[in-house]
Amino acid sequence: MTLESFPTDWQRVLVLMAHPDDPEYGTSAAVAEWIAQGKEVHYVLATRGEAGIAGLPPQESGPLREGEQRAACDRVGVDVLEFLGYPDGRLTESLELRRDLAATIRRHQPDGVVTLNHGDTWGPGRWNSEDHRALGRSVLNAVADAANEWIFPDLEGPRHQVKWTAILSMNPTHAVAVSEESVEKAILSLAAHSKYLQALDSRPVEEQATEQVRWATSRNSGGDSSSAVGFELYGL
Repeated sequence: MTLESFPTDWQRVLVLMAHPDDPEYGTSAAVAEWIAQGKEVHYVLATRGEAGIAGLPPQESGPLREGEQRAACDRVGVDVLEFLGYPDGRLTESLELRRDLAATIRRHQPDGVVTLNHGDTWGPGRWNSEDHRALGRSVLNAVADAANEWIFPDLEGPRHQVKWTAILSMNPTHAVAVSEESVEKAILSLAAHSKYLQALDSRPVEEQATEQVRWATSRNSGGDSSSAVGFELYGL
């Protein structure tokens, strides 16, 4: 399958995802590439991922995972990181979440928005979490809400219409070609989530990060030796 080239006529993108580590499974390679091109990338995460480490209470896990996400951002060059403070593992498609996401879009004024797969699965036998599904679907609604003065009339800031919304989906339509340097930065950014990855798998963190990012950046490369990150694009 040949994917279309990702648009380049923009300056600022807003990455909206559910948890720390969500941007690191492929998206961060595109982020590193964009930042190398002089573009702005802002991250806003709905939760701090405090329910994500078995055996570690949320009051300890939340600050730890926030710190790991900040380290991950540093490794790809992202300067802006915010958390909305929703409870990890309990996101729902609520009007409150839509309103907060729309307010976030108005505040950051991005040209485009990037979010995570909101489908039921990641492929055969791999169920997608409710947090991812609720967040992704809410982002799509919030993009429209941010451009409408009547849905949430008390929102501060001017209405804002993004040019496009990109989903890190299992059915991509467009690809961002990424350099080896950007891939290496993405591997380092995922490896920054060391405590989280150690709780998931006994293998070395660097091995896990390399496997995940190499897979994510090779599956949409068109069969050659290049690397790319695929997104499903809406709004063009």
